[in-house]
Amino acid sequence: MKKVYLDNNATTALAPEVLEAMLPFYREEFGNPSSIHAFGRGVRVAIDEAREEVAKLLGAEPGEVIFTSGGTEADNFAIKGVAYACQEYGRHIITSTIEHPAVLNSCQYLEERGFRVTYLPVNGQGLVDPEDVGKAIDRGTILITIMHANNETGSLQPIREIGKIAQERGICFHTDAVQSMGKVPFQVKELGANLLSLSAHKIHGPKGVGALYLKKGTKLHPLLHGGHHERGWRAGTENAAGIAGLGRACGLAAQGLPEEVQRLAALRDRLEQGIQEKIRQVKLNGHPTKRLPNTLNCSFWAIEGESLMINLDLEGIAVSTGSACASGSINPSHVLLAMGIPEEICRSSLRFSLGRFNTVEEIDYTLEVLPRIVDRLRKMSPLWKG
Repeated sequence: MKKVYLDNNATTALAPEVLEAMLPFYREEFGNPSSIHAFGRGVRVAIDEAREEVAKLLGAEPGEVIFTSGGTEADNFAIKGVAYACQEYGRHIITSTIEHPAVLNSCQYLEERGFRVTYLPVNGQGLVDPEDVGKAIDRGTILITIMHANNETGSLQPIREIGKIAQERGICFHTDAVQSMGKVPFQVKELGANLLSLSAHKIHGPKGVGALYLKKGTKLHPLLHGGHHERGWRAGTENAAGIAGLGRACGLAAQGLPEEVQRLAALRDRLEQGIQEKIRQVKLNGHPTKRLPNTLNCSFWAIEGESLMINLDLEGIAVSTGSACASGSINPSHVLLAMGIPEEICRSSLRFSLGRFNTVEEIDYTLEVLPRIVDRLRKMSPLWKG
């Protein structure tokens, strides 16, 4: 049986070059980076080099990069950190209804502690209207947090327009770029963001490490208290191996990024066109062009997405019904519901997400298997009228 992995928005395979960059820190380079002797200094140099690689991919200064345990911590750090640092100026936060749970749950946490949160709607293609952002701002607004790319549909938000509004009104702006960094070219300063979250394991790096971009001069309250690690922003001995892996993953992502964008988009389009040609009553979820090059979200009428996913798994093909962070939930996708898609269509959705190791042969194998499974499941479905 072939093995085809098409769930790269959940996590990615560790690149061999990344593993090689990490191994020394599990062997001979074991020093504490805060130690001043040679064992520590060598690790500190490696962490500084990784910081430079991350900053280079973002178009930031190395001193604006704070290492974290991943995207979730970076989101929590940004949202709670700004809220507590700026609460004397106001207690109002603006976000959207389709954010990652790390953002939504952080906002809900703050609501329980007296902050006000406005959850902006999205249109049928999953996009926030920048005008809605401007209208939602009031005298107490201290933070706008809107994701760059949605993890389920791949839709790319009008971040530059939102960032411009935030800058003009003097409001702190955070964007969760966990799914977009290393997949589409951008420079963080062009986005107008004060803070930006990223994660290593979405770009063929290790799990358990990420970073927060913090623009110079942005007010932030630390979440962790202890030593003076990460220039006092994030206490705790740095994960040297993970940080080295993140740095190498960023370096790899920067190499030939425009060409990789074209390759992934071609594979995605091949998959999408094949599905449309071979299977009836399939709906694309998200924006047809303003989306990540690697992501395709479709609904297959009259089929439970979970059943379709399990049957594909039995054929060696790994996909998902949505966000891995919502795995185990019996509820339909909050992202698709927010887009106005009926619940029964939401439940019939699948997300295909590609990565650097996917091939044309794997896409063709998927297109060989998928129509057969859809046909079999529809014949068993009481909803299918054929």
